Amino acid sequence: MTKYTGDMKLNIIQGYNPKIMSKKGYAKQLGIPRALFQYWLKLYELHGVEGLNNPCTNCSVSFKLDVLNYMVQTGASLMDTAALFKISSYTMVYDWQKKMKSGGIEALEPSKGRPFMGKKSSKQPKQGPAEDSVEALEARIKQLEMENEYLKKLNALVQNKEKSPNKTKRK
Repeated sequence: MTKYTGDMKLNIIQGYNPKIMSKKGYAKQLGIPRALFQYWLKLYELHGVEGLNNPCTNCSVSFKLDVLNYMVQTGASLMDTAALFKISSYTMVYDWQKKMKSGGIEALEPSKGRPFMGKKSSKQPKQGPAEDSVEALEARIKQLEMENEYLKKLNALVQNKEKSPNKTKRK
């Protein structure tokens, strides 16, 4: 799949004239999927140039839940919802929706790395502590503390990036 920069998307959108050609015809002429072109148009309509440059790619579980709740409450389409929340692809919202239906909130947690493809063990899965036990509550507190620390570090990185854009060099 081709990676499109914000400038490329902007040029494509600015080159579109609905009086001359349909969205489908224009997208076909450029060799891009029609749905992708429509999504870029929607992002541009809602957020301007900023919507094309900085889409949300790594989202927290609470953000995903907010997006899904909004979609259910308003009846908005996948594309409209994704564009409103500046998500990089409307198919991400569809994936979240499927995960939520099949596995609940836990399925929305980001996975760490690739899954292990070794032999399956015949051992019984380890039972966790009971839901209301002290161990379970302590584990939950530890998880929330880790999430809090992560968000603080992420916020600091974002603020540093905003203060000094383009100062990092690629090798």
